[in-house]
Amino acid sequence: MKKHCVELHQTGQFSQFFLDYIGGKEELTPFYSHAPKLESFKEAIEQKTFSEGNRKVLVEALHSQYANQEVSYAVSSNIDSLASDRTFTVTTGHQLNLFTGPLYFIYKIVSTINLAKKLAETYPKNKFVPVYWMATEDHDFDEINYFKLDGKKYQWNSEQTGAVGDFELDKSFKEFLKTVSFAPEVFQEAYSTSKTLAEAVRKYVDALFGEQGLVIVDGDDENLKREFSEVIISDLFDHTPFVKASQATEELEELGYSSQIFPREVNFFYLEKGLRERIERMESGFGVVNTELRFTDEEMKVLVEKHPERFSPNVVLRPLYQEVILPNLAYLGGPAEVVYWLQLKGVFDHFEVPFPVVLPRNFALLINEKVQRKMKQMNWDVEDLFVDIEHWKKTFVKAEASIDIELAKQKEVISMLFDVKGKEAAHLEKSLENAFEAGKVRSLKIIDQMATKLRKAEERRLHTQIERACCIQELVKPGGSPQERVVNMMQFYLSNPDLISELLDCFDPLDFRMMVLANES
Repeated sequence: MKKHCVELHQTGQFSQFFLDYIGGKEELTPFYSHAPKLESFKEAIEQKTFSEGNRKVLVEALHSQYANQEVSYAVSSNIDSLASDRTFTVTTGHQLNLFTGPLYFIYKIVSTINLAKKLAETYPKNKFVPVYWMATEDHDFDEINYFKLDGKKYQWNSEQTGAVGDFELDKSFKEFLKTVSFAPEVFQEAYSTSKTLAEAVRKYVDALFGEQGLVIVDGDDENLKREFSEVIISDLFDHTPFVKASQATEELEELGYSSQIFPREVNFFYLEKGLRERIERMESGFGVVNTELRFTDEEMKVLVEKHPERFSPNVVLRPLYQEVILPNLAYLGGPAEVVYWLQLKGVFDHFEVPFPVVLPRNFALLINEKVQRKMKQMNWDVEDLFVDIEHWKKTFVKAEASIDIELAKQKEVISMLFDVKGKEAAHLEKSLENAFEAGKVRSLKIIDQMATKLRKAEERRLHTQIERACCIQELVKPGGSPQERVVNMMQFYLSNPDLISELLDCFDPLDFRMMVLANES
């Protein structure tokens, strides 16, 4: 692939909050521990404390999670290496989207794998394991039950409720699977041989990335949750995470930055098969919303001790949970994810858990030969792919018009005429000046109408170039949203089975620019 890079601020796709963070704006430094750069990892390694006991629990949990599938040597070796105090993880996480969902799911994992490789080269005394955190406990099924390919939406509808990782691949799913018979074998095999959605996602992610040593972690694990019991109790009874996260949120808002997440007094869901609902503090004890479940304070403490797996952290505490159970140095996420971590440093500080290096995943735009051909016809550079199409159209038509379509000179003449004559008429009768002003307004409106007709006529004359530009935009920004947030990987993978290896070759996890990747011609 040919790689061209565009500065992120030129794409118009990123918030100022995110750009200020990766740009190192001084006002944001109190909200993180390490700048997003390679040099930060030396200090992060020195600060990360992870006991032998924690490592043992983690390794045993991972072996148990992988027990029912064949594991590559690269993955098995990485899991075993986590028992060593010289081994650390770098992590990304994502929901269990069908067939990987949007392209950026793949970009997250490729970025994470490449970061582990770069760290291994830079700090050869240590080992670095790339981790994909499966969001099995998420319950927003409507967000993950579809994917888009060639402009068509493929969707699985199910009446199941609760954590999506537990969703059974039942008869309704088997019927859905028949509608995607074109999907590569790696997906067909994973879905057809699995009982649950979590099992299927683990299988296809491992099939795609297992040879790279990617370790898949499911946080929905009793033994791992037990390591988090102290935080669960603190959140339920002291509400400390709420206080710390709210304080940081207010401070960021005072700097002009919008909140990405909203902390609650209790930041846990109650989790059972078919159920994931918020826990709320009540006048007496606790309740689970939308259920009849009620607990006294003492009953809740016993429940945490005996069944920590029933407590599922929300977005405020999931990052902390991850850092408690992993010897983790970095989290890689999308632009919204990256900045919401900045609301959480006070929570980490309170529990004396080192705050990781927070990095953006790589950003990319894949363009095929059709787009390249149209770009050549339009004489477009890669930067032109990110233009606002309506603004471009107005500018283009004005520049290419055969006459002055804005009728600017005519407006000036008419405006001057009414102004001069209005003042002259005012000497005869004061009210005439207002009449001339009203006449000017009506006349300018007529000129504007004529200008619109001229512009539309020019657009018809230039329709070939305009249609070409719109076609490019729809291919790179379908429906007005960035390609990586809409299009499924199969749009490129079906015709190019080497897609992932090519992305691994192109991505640099510490290069914060948009990559435009084009097929070699």
